[in-house]
Amino acid sequence: MSTASTTEHPMVETRHQTQLLTLLRDEGPMSRVELGERLELPRARVGAEVARLAEVGLVETAGPSASRGGRRSTLVRLAGDLRVLSVDVGATSVGVALTDASCEVLVHTVEDCDVRQGPHAVLKRVAALAEKIREEAPGKLIAAGIGLPGPVSFAEGMAVAPPIMPGWDRFSVRDHLGGVLRCPITVDNDVNSMALGERHAGVARSIDDLVFVKIGTGIGCGIVLGGKVYRGVAGTAGDIGHIRLDDYGPTCACGETGCLEAYFGGAALARDGLTLARSGRSTYLADVVAARGAITAQDVGRAAASGDFGAVNLIRDGGRRLGQVVASLVSFVNPGMVVIGGGVAQLGHQLLAEIRSSVYRRSLPLATGNLPIVLSELGDTAGVIGAAWSATDRAFTLSS
Repeated sequence: MSTASTTEHPMVETRHQTQLLTLLRDEGPMSRVELGERLELPRARVGAEVARLAEVGLVETAGPSASRGGRRSTLVRLAGDLRVLSVDVGATSVGVALTDASCEVLVHTVEDCDVRQGPHAVLKRVAALAEKIREEAPGKLIAAGIGLPGPVSFAEGMAVAPPIMPGWDRFSVRDHLGGVLRCPITVDNDVNSMALGERHAGVARSIDDLVFVKIGTGIGCGIVLGGKVYRGVAGTAGDIGHIRLDDYGPTCACGETGCLEAYFGGAALARDGLTLARSGRSTYLADVVAARGAITAQDVGRAAASGDFGAVNLIRDGGRRLGQVVASLVSFVNPGMVVIGGGVAQLGHQLLAEIRSSVYRRSLPLATGNLPIVLSELGDTAGVIGAAWSATDRAFTLSS
């Protein structure tokens, strides 16, 4: 790795410095007067904290503030050269981004990568991509965040018994990446990261209670309550893909039968699309198999968009089953919004209509009367934005 990759992050020394940095990240540049009002601190204390943070390179001045009568004060902002590395590991791809300290994406790249190659191979690829994009937006690396497609112990920074990630169980991702990058590292479930991304920068911006459902190779759910991700005792909250719908259903990747994920999601759609093609019930998909020998979830989506009856029924059936589970979540959590994201969500409004219909039909009117159920607008940047948010939380937290 280059010398830039081993930069030690500056020290945050007091609780008030943590609050000040977080406020600047969340709301942008502020004057010292505004900071004092928001943090309920005397001007002298704010001045001292700002001076210390400027000394270690975490904040800088940003020109005069708007006039409030009398002498105009100077704005304070997060230093422009601060960088956060953000990684979104999926089942079949890896996305790596570099953001500023306000979690605005500066550079983002996505490549095919099979998580089943194991942690050493995947994280080696992550390190190579990180070094490459850091050359495009150089600066001081203060933190890194990574989302993984399986159950994660957030406190320990590792995946725990992930169904589709052989070799990752209890591998210390945080320690491994921390040794390479020399900065604080956060490790979370990828859907939790996506939920945070939507909450802070997407369609659910500033909604404190929301449910984010990712439909990709598998299915997962991120739950945000009171503005914070709810992870549960062992980090498995929101693992809706393995809710059993039928004792005699298809076999799931986790080894059980009848899971939601075994009925719907990228892998299940590809499987059922191939069955349609081979049985002659979809001429569109039969042509795809003849040309390429395989089917993807995206092929099923294109078939449905062209009006293929069999493909449309697959999506409707999957949306109905997913809607059943989401309806239970809505009744239990009573969120302010449900956001649908992930690769399979690109099937679009046909899928969304089926989910909405199921939820509105099965949940109490009081829970759904003002409940928007919408598609994500962030796409594959939701995860990297959310991972960056977790990483800055860690970097800005009291560390003395």
